Amino acid sequence: MSFRNLTIAGLAAAIVGSGALVVPASAQEDGIYIPLLTYRTGAFAGSGIPIADGMHDYLTMLNERDGGIGGVRLIVEECETGYATPKGVECYESVRSKNPVVVNPYSTGITLQLIPRAAVDKIPVLSMAYGLSASADGNTFPWVFNPPVTYWDGASVFVKHIAEREGGFENLSGKTVGLLHLDAPYGREPIPVLEALAEEHGFELKLYPVAAQDMQNQGSVWLNIRRNRPDYIYLQGWGAMNPTAVREAIRTGFPIENMIGVWWAGGDEDARAGGADAAGYKALSFNGAGADFPVMQDIITHVHDKGLSQFPRERVGDMLYNRGIYNSMLIAEAIRTAQEITGKSVVTGEDVRRGLENLTVTEERLAEMGMTGFAAPLNVTCENHSGNHQVFVAEWDGTQWTVGQDWTEPMTDRVRPLILAAAQEYAAANAGWPARTEGCDQ
Repeated sequence: MSFRNLTIAGLAAAIVGSGALVVPASAQEDGIYIPLLTYRTGAFAGSGIPIADGMHDYLTMLNERDGGIGGVRLIVEECETGYATPKGVECYESVRSKNPVVVNPYSTGITLQLIPRAAVDKIPVLSMAYGLSASADGNTFPWVFNPPVTYWDGASVFVKHIAEREGGFENLSGKTVGLLHLDAPYGREPIPVLEALAEEHGFELKLYPVAAQDMQNQGSVWLNIRRNRPDYIYLQGWGAMNPTAVREAIRTGFPIENMIGVWWAGGDEDARAGGADAAGYKALSFNGAGADFPVMQDIITHVHDKGLSQFPRERVGDMLYNRGIYNSMLIAEAIRTAQEITGKSVVTGEDVRRGLENLTVTEERLAEMGMTGFAAPLNVTCENHSGNHQVFVAEWDGTQWTVGQDWTEPMTDRVRPLILAAAQEYAAANAGWPARTEGCDQ
């Protein structure tokens, strides 16, 4: 297993680019321990690296600028998973005895393996806008959190977007919609909602799975797409699959403006792969791109200018780098909330679970953090661990991501009943699934 242990409390300069360091037990006792399951190697590294660096750099900034959170410095340990579920579980086993306050699997496959462990080990799982959509039901999954939206929310926003493009939901009847997806739990996650909406609105759904080994060789899949001629494609890809899909869409003459990616298919390198012809490609997003936010300037000042980041300075503001920042913002705000609820400075995983379940980020708080316009307000509750928050459709203009369509609500009235039903099905299928006993502070 490949580790990159980061004690960002004063040691960051010594460890950038270094090998493994052992985090002293005393440091763990004096700080708040946050493990990051990341992937900087393999076919998914192109997507994983900017996210890992964004997560790391925001937490480093808090240490350098503020001395941590609530007077307690943060201790971060990275573990390389290669986006492989077995390695991800190994990483989890290696960190769970170190009293982590939260775990970020950064893989739907790994998340699915850790969900049954969370309540037992008393370690909350933060699967930010990924993982099992049904885990948004806090009554069934009190230790799992997937804000700000689920894949099912995303699929509903995609359908809402194409309905607006067609002049109304009634005009979707007779259309063909393709789901081009990684043939893995992540890629298959939106299928139930797309199937339900296809039945409701009369469009035909075509599935185009891509095996992990074929991510860079999608010729046969695109041959089927050319044969079927779908009106729209929803891209649920990751890693090397996304830039390949953009290039293939252009090569085969599919209208690039009619291919809309989920938020994980909206990286800068994904769109840039298509060159100038990729202008008009779209992807859902819940965080802003670019460096023109005060929080980004703080990260540049306190992290990049001090040589404490591995991420190229010229790429600060890339969409996925910013998404890593958003992820760590959620962690930090959950820790702050846990400190407020408990009155403790050094909080535990049980405390941070309460912090996540009471996580509220208002417009005022976004302004305080230098994130006005970077993200939408957020509110997580005991019952709703996702929140069904707003997203927007980002559009690639040939050189950068822009706001192609303003913030919009998911189709919560359609999605939420499906989530509750799926949560009950999950509990029923897993014999002995525990009923919620955790209290609610709200």
